[in-house]
This record gives sequence, C-alpha cells and structure tokens, in this order.
Amino acid sequence: MNLRMRLILRLSSSHSRSHSQLRRITTASPSIFTPLSLSHRRLATATSTSRFWLCLLRRFHTSNNLHCSPMESSSDNKKEQVPPAIEDPEKKKKKEEKAREKELKKQKFLQKQAQQQVQQPSNASKKSEKKTVKRGGAQDENPEDYVDPETPVGDKKRMSQQLAKQYSPAAVEKSWYEWWEKSNFFVADANSSKPPFVIVLPPPNVTGALHIGHALTAAIEDMMIRWRRMSGYNALWVPGMDHAGIATQVVVEKKIMRERKLTRHDLGREKFVSEVWEWKNKYGGTILQQLRRLGASLDWSRECFTMDEKRSKAVTEAFVRLYNQKLIYRDLRLVNWDCALRTAISDIEVDYIDIKERTLLKVPGYDKPVEFGVLTKFAYPLDGNLGEIVVATTRIETMLGDTAIAVHPEDGRYKHFHGKFVVHPFNGRKLPIICDAVLVDPEFGTGAVKITPAHDANDFEVGKRHNLEFINVFTDDGKINSNGGSEFLGMPRFKLREAVKEALEKKGLYRGSENNEMRLGVCSRSNDVIEPMIKPQWYVNCNDMAKQALHAAVDEENKKLEIIPKQYLADWKRWLENIRDWCISRQLWWGHQIPAWYVTLEDDILQEFGAYNDHWVVARNEEEAREEASQRYNGKKFQIGQDPDVLDTWFSSGLFPLSVLGWPDDTEDLKAFYPTSVLETGHDILFFWVARMVMLGMKLGGDLPFRKIYLHPMIRDAHGRKMSKSLGNVIDPIEVINGISLQGLHKRLEEGNLDPRELAIAIEGQKKDFPTGIEECGADALRFALVSYTAQSDKINLDIQRVVGYRQWCNKLWNAVRFAMSKLGDDYIPPANLNPDILPFSCQWILSVLNKTISKTVNSLESSEFSQATTAVYSWWQYQLCDVFIEAIKPYFTAGNDLKYASERRFAQDTLWFCLDNGLRLLHPFMPFVTEELWQRLPSSKECKRAESIMICDYPSTVESWNNEKVENEMDLVESTVKSLRSLAKERRDRRAAFVLCRTPVVTEIMNSHQLEIVTLANLSSLTVTENEAVPSGYVDAVVNESLSVYLELQGASSAELEEAKKKKIDELNKQIERLEKIMNAPGYREKVSPEIGAKNQEKLDSLKERLLLEEAAGLSLTSK
Repeated sequence: MNLRMRLILRLSSSHSRSHSQLRRITTASPSIFTPLSLSHRRLATATSTSRFWLCLLRRFHTSNNLHCSPMESSSDNKKEQVPPAIEDPEKKKKKEEKAREKELKKQKFLQKQAQQQVQQPSNASKKSEKKTVKRGGAQDENPEDYVDPETPVGDKKRMSQQLAKQYSPAAVEKSWYEWWEKSNFFVADANSSKPPFVIVLPPPNVTGALHIGHALTAAIEDMMIRWRRMSGYNALWVPGMDHAGIATQVVVEKKIMRERKLTRHDLGREKFVSEVWEWKNKYGGTILQQLRRLGASLDWSRECFTMDEKRSKAVTEAFVRLYNQKLIYRDLRLVNWDCALRTAISDIEVDYIDIKERTLLKVPGYDKPVEFGVLTKFAYPLDGNLGEIVVATTRIETMLGDTAIAVHPEDGRYKHFHGKFVVHPFNGRKLPIICDAVLVDPEFGTGAVKITPAHDANDFEVGKRHNLEFINVFTDDGKINSNGGSEFLGMPRFKLREAVKEALEKKGLYRGSENNEMRLGVCSRSNDVIEPMIKPQWYVNCNDMAKQALHAAVDEENKKLEIIPKQYLADWKRWLENIRDWCISRQLWWGHQIPAWYVTLEDDILQEFGAYNDHWVVARNEEEAREEASQRYNGKKFQIGQDPDVLDTWFSSGLFPLSVLGWPDDTEDLKAFYPTSVLETGHDILFFWVARMVMLGMKLGGDLPFRKIYLHPMIRDAHGRKMSKSLGNVIDPIEVINGISLQGLHKRLEEGNLDPRELAIAIEGQKKDFPTGIEECGADALRFALVSYTAQSDKINLDIQRVVGYRQWCNKLWNAVRFAMSKLGDDYIPPANLNPDILPFSCQWILSVLNKTISKTVNSLESSEFSQATTAVYSWWQYQLCDVFIEAIKPYFTAGNDLKYASERRFAQDTLWFCLDNGLRLLHPFMPFVTEELWQRLPSSKECKRAESIMICDYPSTVESWNNEKVENEMDLVESTVKSLRSLAKERRDRRAAFVLCRTPVVTEIMNSHQLEIVTLANLSSLTVTENEAVPSGYVDAVVNESLSVYLELQGASSAELEEAKKKKIDELNKQIERLEKIMNAPGYREKVSPEIGAKNQEKLDSLKERLLLEEAAGLSLTSK
C-alpha cells in the first residue's frame, strides 16, 4: 500500500471517532474546527463527513493546477490575548517609512482633488462639500482647533474643538485630576446609605519619593476603588504618611552635619525634633503629590500622618490599654543592636547573608572591608598552670566579655576539666568550665565553646541556665567600653578583632584559623552587622493575639480572613505559630515617645534612671503618671522622668486602619468604615505590618481590620534582577510617565552617592537597557501595564517596552474614537437603548461579545484576578471592536448617502456609540485620564441626565437581550474564514477574488448571509460561495474546517514558495506536538497537574494532531501536482 493510501486510511480512521469527541476537539481549537450553534452542528455532522473525505480522496488522485491548504497556527486561536511586546525596531522603521509614503500619496491625491474641484464645479450637495473639506481639506484646517486651551487650576478641562490627530499623554493627562479633586469626587460620606468599600493606603515614608513599587500599589488600589465607586459603593481610600523613625532621623542628622557640622547631641533632643518637623513640613509629602500624577483617587480630606495629633493620641491609648491588659512589659534581654543607628531593631528587620567561606564585606563606618566566614582558634590557660583548653569562635572580639567555657558532659576529652577554671589572658578573670549538652556539639570546632552571655543569643540562654555573669563590653556605637580593659578601650569592634588576634599571638595563645560557613545578620535599614547586646526594652506579648490572627485565616469552617495569593497562607501560618514577643522600643529621638515614666524614690539605694524594673508607671500624660505614682507610693517623696525611647514605627503603622478612622474616639467614620474591606500591599511586609495590624485590630478594635489581604508581587527589572542603583536598573515611575533621555538617566546616577566603579557599571547597564532613554508613556499606560503584570504572583520582571506598547495602544483607542466621531457627525443624538433584534449582524455580534467582556471583567475583579480583567478589556477593544467591528461597518459609511445602507448606517452609529460609552467606562478604572478625555467628547442622550464625570458613572453591567450565541458562532466562522484568506494572502494587500467551498447547507447559508463582512475584512475584490467540489485552477486554498475550504486567486506565488510554506507549517505543528508531549510525559506530570489542566492539554494535543493530519494530506496533494 503506498504512502497516500496509508495516510487516507489513517485520516479516515481518525475521523470515525464519536461525534462527542469531535465536538470536544472543536471546542478546544476554535481556529480549526470553528464551533457552530448546536442545531448547525447536528445538521453539519450528518451531511459533511462523507463529502469531506470523498473530496480529500479525489484530491489525492487528480492532477489539477497547483493549490495548497495551509492551516492557521495555534496563535490564531480566537482567545483573549495580551498585547505582544513592542515590535522589532527595524520592522517598525519600515512600517513608518511605508506610512510616510502613504501620507505623501494621500496629500498628492488631495491636492489633485482640490485642483479638480476648482476646474470642474461639483454636483455634490453643499453638505457633502462641507464634509469633504472637514475630512480631507488640510488647507482649510486651523491648527489651533486641535490644541487644548489653557484651563485654570481646578476648573473642568477645556478641550480643543477637534480631537487631536495623535494621542499625547502629556496633553490628555493635564487638568483632569485637579478638577476631580476640587469637585470632591474622591470624598466618601460617612452618612451614606451605600455599602462601604474601604482601603487604607499603605503609608509611604515621609522621606520617600515615588518608586515603582509605590506605583504598583497605587495602580492596583486605584483600580479597585474606582471600580467600586462606579459600582454603587461608598468608596473610601484613605491617604497617609508614615513618620519613618529611623529613616527620617538619619536624613535630618546628615543634613545638619552637612550644613552646620553638628550632631543631634549638639542640638539636644527638643531642638533636634523641631528641626525634623521643619524638614517634614518643607520636604515631606513629595510622594503624595506624585501619587496625584498617577491619578490616585484618594480622599485627601482624610489625609493623615502617623505623628499628627489624632494618630499620636491613638498610639498612646493603645500602649496604655495593652499595658493594663498585661500584654506590654519591660525586660532586660538580648536585642538586635544596630551600632550605626544606635538603636535596637526587631527580629524581622534583620536580613541574613549566607557566607560559605572567608569573605570580605563592607561594613558602615569602616574604611576597609571586614573579614567574615572564618573560625578562629585560641587557647585559654587553665588555672594553676595545669595546661590549656582550646576554643573556636567566629567572633574573637567578644572574648573580652567571656564568662565561662562550655563542654559536652559526655565528651571524654574534657571530663577531667569539669568544675575547673581557666584564666582570662587580658584581665585575669577566672572563668568556670561548665557542662552543657544543649549548646555544645562535640563534633564542631574543638568541642569547647567560649560563653559570652551578653553578646550571643545562644550564650544568653546558657548564662541564664548556669547563672553566669553578663558582661557587656561594647558602647552603643560599637566601641570597647571599660569592661573590655584599658588596653582596648575605645577601639571599634572590628578593628578590635585584629588587635585581639595580634595580642593572643604575642602571648602564644593563637592557634590558627579556617574557613567556616555561617549566616551573618545585618540591619535591613543600615546594612550594619547586628551586634547582640543586653538592653532593657519594652515588649509586646504576642502569643494570644497571634493565635487569634492565625485562626481567622486558617479555620476552614469559619474563615474570616482571606489571603491572596493563597501560597502566602503557609507563610502566615509558619510565622504566627513561631512568633516571638515584639520588641517595640527604639533608642531614637524622632517618633512617639513611650508613655512610661520612671519613678525615683528619695530613699532608693540606686538612684540611676531605670535601676528598678518595678518603678515604672504607664499613663496617657505626665499628670496621670504623677497621680498614679502618688497612689502607689503613698506619702513617699519621688521624682518622675519619661522614658527617652520611642516606639517602633511599625507600632503606629499597625494601628493605621483604626487610627485613620478616628479611634479611640467613637467617630462617625469609625462606625461607618471599620472594618475596612481589603488590605493591598507587597508580600515583603506581610509580617512587618500586615500581621501586626490584624493582631492589634482584633485586640483593640474588636474585629479584623479587613476581610481580605491582597499581596502583590515584587518588581524586578526585565532580566529578573532586583532593582539597585549600583546596577543602573532602578525605574522611576515619573520618568516613565514623562519620558527621559539616556543622558538624563546618567545625570540622575551621577547625582547619587555611587563610587566610580559602581557608577561605571550602572551607566553601562542603562546604555544596555535604555539605549535611547525611556519614551514618554503617560500614567495610563504605566498603570495598565503594572496591573496586567499581577498574574506573576511572586516577582514582576518589568520590561519598559511593554509599557511603551500600551502607550501605543492608547493611540489605537484614540483613533477608534476619532473614527467614531467622524461617522457620528455633529448632530448625532444617541438613543436611550438598543433593540438588538433589528440590528445588522456585526452590530448584534459586537454587543454580544461586549456583554461577555463585561461579565468576564467584573468576575475577574471580584475574584482579584486583575491581570485577567486587563486581558478581557484589552482583547475586546483591540481584537473585536477595532480589528473586526469598526472594519466591518465601514461599507455602511463609504457608500455616502446611498439609501441601500441607510438603516444599517444609523444602526451602526447607535451601536458604535453604545460600544464606546460602555467600553470607556469598562476601561476607566485602569486608565482614568484617556477614558475621561474621550468619554467627555461623546455625544450624550437627551432622554437621561449625563453624569458630570465618567468616574461617577455606573460601571457597565450585562444586558440580557444582547446575548446571542448564534450570532457569535456565525462570526467565529466568518473570522476563521477571514484568517485563512489573510494567511493565503500573506503580507500582500492587493484585492483579489476568492470563493468558499461549503460542504453543508448550514455553512452555505452562513457564507451567503455574511459575504459583505468577509469581503470587507479579508480585503477581497469578490467572493463566490459554492458547493461545487471542482477545484479551480489558479487558486491557492486552505481548509477552515471539515465543512469549509477557502480559495484565493493565485498571483505571483511560485510552486516552490507554496511548498516551502507548507513544509514550515507542518514542521511548526510537529514542534508544538513534541513540546506538549514532552510536558505530558514528564515524570510526576499526572500528580502535579490538576484534572482540568490535564484535560485541556489532552484536547490541545488531539487538536494539534488532527491539524497535522490535514496539513500532511494537503501537502501530499500539493506534491502530486
């Protein structure tokens, strides 16, 4: 049996599958087996099968003129698509050159037309003459008609008489925000009967400027708040700023040192704090102005600051209440001390660096890099000159504070040392040799461990177990104090490391060093190496609050808190189950001073401040504190002084959902808007901020502060790298909005504090990533791009070219509305509603798919699938409205006043207006500026009062009467036909004749009914519908599905070219099948993939194989010619 017959039998066998299987494949691959309505399928199935295969057999045994049947690739599947990346610059350049040539031809044509009008009086009506001049008579255009007049700040934007020919972000985004704000469109009403929807903006640092992470937060939250506001909610988005204790204090300290060569200690606390307030009032709040530039519709009437009077009152009240409930206490413990900032920091503010071996690292305050990853050995001489014991340590400098040597009780090497002492080589102090099975690993180092309880977390616990002395040898700024001995007094700790090593060598006690793998803790704010130090601090007991916060999120039967994406629920559970008490005191001057006063009694033996831990009183103010001290120490003389420490910034931030609404007062806002609706932020502060808000909200507010937590991804550059000034890949959102040259980017780097080597690397990085700088994109394009990226649940690899692509898409929207305005005319008045039953086919179709887009968008927003919402909106505008509908209705208007299309023309106008009105409202939460500008230009219906702004319009909702599955199925077939014809035509745009071969009456009827749409969309000169199986000569063909083939007149293509194209198509299908089979045959595939995805992959594989069979069949037919 020859190859052809084997293939035919293979095809026949494949086609004999059940009708249900065939329908499943049809659904899975609409570009090949276009779905028809159910009645159409039933009719088509019975009549088409035998005729299709007879036709295929006939083609293998006849030698007609050349023809081929390329099928569409999987990329042509009629699915919602995200926009492609920006096109290749060379292709773009060629397109621009073609566009310029086209424009020159158009101008020549217009000039020729104008000359003819002068020579030969026109017979057209005056109205037609006016239209011609308006549309094409460039010589009569007034350039000023296309320029927006100046708008006074706060007034409604004054727009140009004519819609500008090209979209300009700077022009479009001007003036609207000031008018929105002045019109109080952002203000929520606490007395409204509407259901509340409330978001609290994560308060940015007062020191900060807008970075790309802030822009992502603003884009997502503003999208949510605008959508809910348009959907009938009493929407409140509360803005605020965080006082950022450490960051702000450092900025102002550097400022006064730079300008006046003074430290904060030179100024004193009161004057320094006054300086910080002055700086805050002058420079703070820059970021809030930048948020306005992004279009963030925040309720500025409720703007707050974590250290303003109301928020300070809330912080004090929270501290007092928690103290009275025994949840806040003071204790002497080992803390994470930052010597550069001179303050304690919490555990979650410590970052860890994994070090594999000897490594040099830069440490703040040191000119030379410091060595880490080394295990140093030295000997302690035994008391009585009985020998020595060798210990190993990674922090040899802390040996000045050693108070014991620990060994494992079962380690035979040291059993004879139990109970003995060693002598400290620098101060003569006797250190006991103790046994501790918990700490000591006999296999690590020498098996003997030096114990420094005041400077190591593990040693601290050993010290408590064995009642050892706790000796602190460091000052707050990391220098050696008097406990370290006069020989090393005042020496910085890492310089001490070398000094101790040299001193041990001189004494003959140094025993060498070796590489050692370790984890090094550094402060996330200063990058200083953490120094564990014993300090008295205030703590929050988190155990019970953590259990409540955990239960709210994990109790499946009564879940009160939803975390999105769900993957972070495991992190939530792990952290809250292992929570440690929260150190909330900081040794700073800028912040909320702790509302605790120390009472010094006249008869106290120790008169130092804080000497007795039971002498503290906590109160709302000094007067209350004195009153409480009088009651406690009745009749005794005393003095009181407030704790100089301030509270951790996260403590005031943790109260934010409560304090911004007026807590602890019982305000109208608190009653109307607490709890809030959703908390949206980055997953990196899930524990810093989010968990603490939940714990404090439940404890102090009596309820969860929000019902849903949405955690957005972290933004990286296009290569997946963390953004860093030293890499030159930091993206400033304002520079993306306004655009910036490469030289401008370089200048920003040069004004920073990079060293010459880092600067050179950063400049090279900018040249590579932004060779021509960053093109002006506007806020709308940036917002849409950022929201579309949220499908990447962990990290966003931000490519600026994708933002540029959306800016170009804005131009597409602009042109769509320009086209519509030219077709609607100056006197057009839209109807109040549409009756789809009397509309033309394309109008019925666009309304039906608009309905589905509205439903998909709303459902995606409801389920927090924001990227899917952008895809749905984008796909409708781009692929259905612009690419299909607007093109399909053009014949109704190009015929002038032809009565043949009079009713269709009016129906198309009405449908177009409804599409633009709904489409702009649908898009508004994502792109507020361009949608407001275009919507304001749409004609309005006289039968109902128009809203003042699009942002207070109703969000689109589905209209039941617009649904039309039959019409959608027919348009699916029309689009598949058009795609096949366009594929045959390739890049050529010359109009050619075509015909379609239908193998069922149903398909014949559809093709006959929609010839106009096919001719228009496929750019044909004519279209013939036939059921004749005879294959014409001079045509190239393609199989649309088993019931339909298309034939396009062959012009200029050789047999070899067509055969090569067919071969490429078959090769591509084989590659797709191979890739999918590799995935499906991978080990563990069935266990890892859900049944739904598995079924979809199988259907896709079946569809690809079916298409391959058809292509191979057509290929054999081609080679037989």
